[in-house]
Amino acid sequence: MATSRRYRRHLMWATLAFGFLFVNFFRNSTAVLSGDLAAVFDATGSELGLLHSSFFYVYAAAQLPSGLLVDRYGPRRVVSIGLVGMAAGVAGFAAADSLAVGFIARFLAGLSGASIYVAVLRFCANWYAPEEFATMTGFTIAAAGIGGVLATTPLALAAEAAGWRAVLYAAAAGVLLAGLGVGAFVRDRPADPEDRPEGADSGTETDSMREVFAGARRVLGDLDTWLMGTALFLIFGLNFTVVGLWGVPYIVHLYDVPVSRAALAVLAANIGFAVGSPAFGALSDRTGRRTEVIVGSCLAFVIAYGVVFVTVTPPLFVVALALFVGMGITGGASVAYTVAKERHAEDSGAATGTVNGMAYFGAAVFPAVLGAALDAYWTGRVVDGARAYSVTGYRVAFGIVVLGGVIATLCAIALHVRVTRRERRRNDAASVPGGVPTDGVDD
Repeated sequence: MATSRRYRRHLMWATLAFGFLFVNFFRNSTAVLSGDLAAVFDATGSELGLLHSSFFYVYAAAQLPSGLLVDRYGPRRVVSIGLVGMAAGVAGFAAADSLAVGFIARFLAGLSGASIYVAVLRFCANWYAPEEFATMTGFTIAAAGIGGVLATTPLALAAEAAGWRAVLYAAAAGVLLAGLGVGAFVRDRPADPEDRPEGADSGTETDSMREVFAGARRVLGDLDTWLMGTALFLIFGLNFTVVGLWGVPYIVHLYDVPVSRAALAVLAANIGFAVGSPAFGALSDRTGRRTEVIVGSCLAFVIAYGVVFVTVTPPLFVVALALFVGMGITGGASVAYTVAKERHAEDSGAATGTVNGMAYFGAAVFPAVLGAALDAYWTGRVVDGARAYSVTGYRVAFGIVVLGGVIATLCAIALHVRVTRRERRRNDAASVPGGVPTDGVDD
C-alpha cells in the first residue's frame, strides 16, 4: 500500500472515530448530569436508571441488525445516516422538559448510534491486516474513552458555566458535523485490490441478504459467541453503570464533595478506558495472545471493584484508582471482538455486532438493577433535589458488581479452554500427513 493511501486510511478511521467519540460522551453524560436530571424530571433512582438505560436497551437490541446492515451496505452509508439521527436525538434530549420526552430522545440517540462501533470495526477489517485489528480496535475504544473523559469534569464545568442544555446542543452540532464528514470522506474499502493489506477482508458488496442471514445463524450457533457475549455483558454493563451513572452520586453522597470533584474520579476511569484499550490491543497483537488477555482482565476487574466492595468508603484516591483499573481492563476484555472476528472472518459484522449487542444489553440492564438496590436502602435523605443513598446501599451495589465480575471470569476461562483445545486439535491434524485442520462452530 502506498504511503499516501496508508495515511488516508488513518484519516478515514479518525473521521469515524470522531463520530464514535460522541456516542460515548452522550451515553455517559447522565453521571455528571444526574443531579440536574433528577431535579428537572423529579426522578427516583430507579427512574433515573431507566432514563440512562433507554439509550442502551435499543443500542443493544440494534447491534446484530446493525452488523447485518454494515455487512450488506458498508460502513460509510450506515454511519453517516446513524450520526445524523443521533444528532437529532441529542438535540431532543437537550430540549426535553419531562421524563417521557427525555426517554424518547435518548432512545432515538441510542438507536441511531448503535451501528457506529460495529461499522468502524468492519472498516478496520477492510483496510487493515489481521495482525493490526486488535490494535485498531483498541484505538477505536480509546476514542470512546476520550468521549467519556469529556463527559466528566469538562462536562461538569461546562454545564456550570453555560447550562447542561446548551452543552448538549453543542454536542448535537458536533455529531451532525461528524456525520457529514463520514459521508463525504470515508470509503468502505480500497478501490484498488493491490492497496488491500494481506489478509484484510475483501469487502461487502457481493454479500446478498441471504448470505448475510446465513452468517448470522452461524454466529448465533457458536458457543464461543455466548461465552464472549456473557463476559462482555457483565464487564461492560457493570463498568458503564458505575462510571456512567452511579459513580458520581456515590462519591458526592458518601464523601460529601461537589460534583466537579467527584467527576475527577470518573475522569480517571475514562482515562483508563482510553489508555487501556490500545495498550491491551497492541499487547494482544504483538504476543498473539487473545483469550489469556481476556481472562487476566476479568480477574483484575474483580480485584479492583472488590476493594471498594469490602471498604465501601476507602480514601478517594483509592476509589479513583479502582475505577481507573476497572475501566482500563475493559480494553483487555475487548479483545473478545478480535476473537469473534477471527472466529467468523467472513461474517465479521454479524459476529462483532452480536457480542457488542450483548455487552450493551448489560449496560441497559444494570443501571436499573443497581438503582433498585439503592432505592431499597434509601433513608429518605434528599440533597439538591436528588435522593442520597446509604453506605449499605452502595455496599450491596458494589457486591453485585463483584459477583458479575466473578461470573465473567468463569466465562473467560471456559472460552480460553475451548480455544486452546481447538488450536491443539488443529496443530495435531496439521502434523499428520493428510490431516485436515478443522474449525467448525459445533465444537
